[in-house]
Amino acid sequence: MSTGRETLRRGGFAELDQAEQQIADVKALLRIPDPDDTESLRLVIDLVTQGTARGGALPSPEEVRRRLLSGQSLTERLTVGEWLDQWLRGKKKTRTADTVRSYESHVRLYLRPHLGHLRLDRLAVSHLYDLFDAIDELNDQIEEANAARRELKAELERTTALAQRRKIREQLADMPPFRRTVGPATKQRIRATLRSALTTACRQQKITYNPAKDVELPPGKAPRSLVWTPRRVEDWQRTGQRPSPIMVWTPDLTGEFLDHAEKDRLYALFHVAAFRGLRRGESCGLHWADVDLEEKTLTIQWQIVQLGWETEMTRPKSDSSNRVVALDDETVAVLRRHRAWQARERLAAGPVWTDSGLVFTRRDGSPLHPAEVTERFRVLIAEAGLPPIRFHDLRHGAATLALAGGADMKVVQEMLGHSSVAFTSDIYTSVLPQIAFKAAEAAARLVPRATS
Repeated sequence: MSTGRETLRRGGFAELDQAEQQIADVKALLRIPDPDDTESLRLVIDLVTQGTARGGALPSPEEVRRRLLSGQSLTERLTVGEWLDQWLRGKKKTRTADTVRSYESHVRLYLRPHLGHLRLDRLAVSHLYDLFDAIDELNDQIEEANAARRELKAELERTTALAQRRKIREQLADMPPFRRTVGPATKQRIRATLRSALTTACRQQKITYNPAKDVELPPGKAPRSLVWTPRRVEDWQRTGQRPSPIMVWTPDLTGEFLDHAEKDRLYALFHVAAFRGLRRGESCGLHWADVDLEEKTLTIQWQIVQLGWETEMTRPKSDSSNRVVALDDETVAVLRRHRAWQARERLAAGPVWTDSGLVFTRRDGSPLHPAEVTERFRVLIAEAGLPPIRFHDLRHGAATLALAGGADMKVVQEMLGHSSVAFTSDIYTSVLPQIAFKAAEAAARLVPRATS
């Protein structure tokens, strides 16, 4: 004969109190649907049946009531990974391709590997801190691997024996390549992606709390732009190190680059970017139909964005990016010469010419790949022996040149297509040395001195 305690254990309960609590929980759940709502009652019965069979805790009456009212499954156990996949599918219908690509990168590299297996409704702030702790550990590993590779490369440069050099090269081949660490700004963007996904989940009542809102991270401030002053150029020539990821040429250095590039077939593209601050994608997507050389304006209505290696012609992301840019006389003359050059290329190409309508193209008229522009820019800088900058740094330089020429910050904001003057002033705070010197002299002259 079995005892009462043996019966309890066969039912999965060690104590009578646990069994009584389970019965009370089941009764509370069964009282939720209206007596006439047979479909809801059936759903609750299925939930209770599955829950008791698994032996786990049943959801609270509040949770079951919320799911019934929002039309959600009572038995579904949605994971974070499954929800992120659903969320991404929805974003593909409402966001630009490059924005979705950024979301997908965050999900693939960080969110799904660390959080994807967790139940969505059980996700907590502590899980998110674990994620960023794991990223910090990965950063440490990357920095150690980069340091080891740099040390071995330095040893290779010091070594003259052929056999030893061959051995070092083999060691380098077996090592991972140099990698970038995940910086504060990237961490902020990862958190923003997760927060957006969880906000949508809250809106659809799949969860009631968004833990990403309460995760505190170091501020993701962008590095400040610096000007290539003569002393910084000397240091770079001696060490090969750039003082900041964002560097700006002085007017003299910009002039040296333009003089060297003047015979290049993409010279006009570099000229317009250097003086008017067009983005790389905007330069590649500029159409002749949007250039009015008589009125001395061009209109930014298209851009070519790079998605992996694939490219896509798209509209600018914001209203402020869709803008009219004024042109100076020299830039108008440069574009006129470029149009004549393109006409000669069109004649030479004959039937293979692609009538893309673009201002800057390949030799057959087809659109430029943005990476081609970047690579040509790098080659010209190296040929000229100039300190390196990124193509996007021409945009910083254009802003600085405009400010040096006396342009108002509002004018610079509109030229660059920023959403606000505050954003422009926050980003483009570096000034040319001669501007700072003039400001310092002007301030000093305001104070009368007896000895002056």
